Amino acid sequence: MAEVRARLGTGCAHCGLAVPPERRAIGSAPAFCCGGCETAHGILRAGGLAQYYALGERRAAPVRPTGRSYDEFDHAAFEELYVSRRADGLATAELYLEGVHCASCVWLVERVPLLEAGIARAELDVRRSLLRVEWDPRAVPLSRIAQVLDRLGYPPHPFHGVAREAMRRREDRAALVRIGVAGALAGNVMLIAFALYAGDLQGMAPGERQMFRWVSLVLTLPALLFPGRVFFTGAWAALRTRALHMDLPIALALAAASVRGALNTITDSGPVYFDGVTLLVFLLLVGRYLQQRGQRAATDAAELLLSLTPRMARVRQDDGALRDVPTEALLPGMLVEVGAGQVFPADGTVVHGQSSVNRALLTGESVPVAVVPGDVVAAGSENVGAPLRVRVDAAGSASRLARLLAEVEANARRRAPVVALANRLAGVFVALVLLLAAVTFLLWVGRDTALAWDHAIALLIVTCPCALALATPLAVSVAVGRAARAGIYIKGGDALELLARPGIMVLDKTGTVTAGRHDLVAWDGDPRWRPVILALEEGAAHPVAEGFRRAWPDLAPASLEGVRHDVLGGVSGRWDGREVAIGSPAFVASHGAEITGWRERLAGAAVTPVLLAIDGQVVAVAGFGDPVRDGARDALDALRARGWQTHLLSGDDTAVVTAVADALGFAAHQVIARATPEEKLARIRALRAGAGVRAVVMVGDGVNDAAAMTAAHVGVGVHGGAEASLLVADVHLTAPGLAPLQRLVEGATRTLGLIRRNMLWAVGYNAVGVALAMSGRLSPLVAAILMPVSSLTVVLGSWLGRSFVAAPVATTAASPATRHRRAA
Repeated sequence: MAEVRARLGTGCAHCGLAVPPERRAIGSAPAFCCGGCETAHGILRAGGLAQYYALGERRAAPVRPTGRSYDEFDHAAFEELYVSRRADGLATAELYLEGVHCASCVWLVERVPLLEAGIARAELDVRRSLLRVEWDPRAVPLSRIAQVLDRLGYPPHPFHGVAREAMRRREDRAALVRIGVAGALAGNVMLIAFALYAGDLQGMAPGERQMFRWVSLVLTLPALLFPGRVFFTGAWAALRTRALHMDLPIALALAAASVRGALNTITDSGPVYFDGVTLLVFLLLVGRYLQQRGQRAATDAAELLLSLTPRMARVRQDDGALRDVPTEALLPGMLVEVGAGQVFPADGTVVHGQSSVNRALLTGESVPVAVVPGDVVAAGSENVGAPLRVRVDAAGSASRLARLLAEVEANARRRAPVVALANRLAGVFVALVLLLAAVTFLLWVGRDTALAWDHAIALLIVTCPCALALATPLAVSVAVGRAARAGIYIKGGDALELLARPGIMVLDKTGTVTAGRHDLVAWDGDPRWRPVILALEEGAAHPVAEGFRRAWPDLAPASLEGVRHDVLGGVSGRWDGREVAIGSPAFVASHGAEITGWRERLAGAAVTPVLLAIDGQVVAVAGFGDPVRDGARDALDALRARGWQTHLLSGDDTAVVTAVADALGFAAHQVIARATPEEKLARIRALRAGAGVRAVVMVGDGVNDAAAMTAAHVGVGVHGGAEASLLVADVHLTAPGLAPLQRLVEGATRTLGLIRRNMLWAVGYNAVGVALAMSGRLSPLVAAILMPVSSLTVVLGSWLGRSFVAAPVATTAASPATRHRRAA
């Protein structure tokens, strides 16, 4: 339709959308829907890119340039983070572009070098909206390139994680090349093996048989020397460091089978094992690649910090001008402007303005805190009231948020003992296999050296730790996949094993066992005052205002005059010639109202009071609280019945936390209130120290829970949680409430049972295989067949096992508490 309008002359000459009447051109002059499209059209015409308008598929969206100067793109701190210098003097950077839609966007963006001298190359990945640009910094600054892109309708942003992405691409490319080469060689060797097996059954000319054996050898050698080299490298490292691990028996099996096959090929006697060798290399490489991909769910503190603080900060310079700079360039003493709804980029002190700050992600406090000049604010907290000017006290790695996230990273590293235990067990298994292979050789070498070699190789092949290595990770992988389909995302199998046994479960309050929002939970007053309240709170972004609007969505606001917002307490105005004020008791009292008796009207509930006064008389009292999630008590009781010990740990006020704890059945000694993130971390460490063999699980949703979650044996991030807590969590629950937590524990218990069955089968298979090989009843060829059969058995057992089930369909019936709130 946009193209039709453009051809008929009724649409924008650039994007083809409808042109407003006031912008329609007179005569044959082109018309534009907005100034942005007119600017972009002029740039393309002047740059000789008018053929853009002949493309069949074109972006049908107006150009909305931001008008930014992008001066921060030329800052030294920005260059250090996002720009790479080449030996020929050119610079490269990767930028994320807004507004990328189709092939015409690729055509246009990649011709930006024609519009600005000094740009050497521009390459756009349309799937990721990622632009790689190369330019000469001596001829054109990056800020000017960004301005050109912005005027064309593609505002650019720095792409975080450039170095990490480049390293991962290199690793993935190398791994996929190894897998591809190993797969191609294994496929060809397997085809030749089929011919040899058929020849053994139906007969084959000796010359053809020998030729096939030599071709197999020639194809096997590169499989061992190139893709299979990683196993020999790992085995050599194990020998040098005197730390036995799984690569050593794999390398020995591959080497022994290959050498034996090569000798049999040269002497034209006995079987060759090249099909088993090449297939083993291919399958092991695939498994290693999948394991590496799964391990990338772990995150580092630097990326975590970027997810919580803004990338840019607006700095007020000495001459009063404002300039955007990267947050990494902030220094103590700088003045930054933080608007309403923005996140503080650094720790600092308020020097101008009054507002309220939402610190829930950092402290767990459910109520925004008022700040005035002289008060301290923290990086990562949100300014929800009015603009503030803040003097930077600490930025980057020196901020409280960065120190907290450094604790997260340090605690994540301290989980290494689990890995060390697995390595020690692997070392015992490897040593036992090598010992049994040597014993087998010694038992048979006195009778027949060739048989001794065959039986020892058969033992190494049949005990190749594929089935044993698959027993746990495969069951975990299937369980993780099914859990994901049920809305439970699990990052590691160790979490499943720990959750399968009853332990100590510590839960945050705000956003975890409660809804994490301000709801109207108590009301005492005539309903006719509700439209007046909605009118006073109209347009306000404060949580209390949003709570009133959620409570009465169908009411129309009254008509008021002279509405005045005081960010420290409430709102006042005139209604029908009468003075009205709504806010905290102190705010209403400051407007001359008598406020005695409001506590009795709320029946002593642990809520945030909001009073409405008209002409100095309190006519209504509202109570706001963070409601307990539906079904939370049932889920907690089910966990307690399974043997779990539950604790409540919160940064909120003592009275509020106590009320929630009583409603959910927590004992007094299991409840801690007003806990800072550092105190939460200390509490988890203390519980771990006294837990013995039991696991300590931390369930939370905020940045204030992140360090505690990594210090616990298992961290669980709940639905709606902060990005930081979800990134460090071992488990992420995507459905609201605590019912998913109950399903997580039940699914983990079933998965552990499946793992035990798989391990029993793998150990039993290895025991039988060792007995057959040592007794001479197992040839290397049969061992090569049994090895994948055992793995297949584990695969089928894991796939058919019952671990996680889909979540039950939610009903629409409201709980009694919900119905009561709606009635209010």
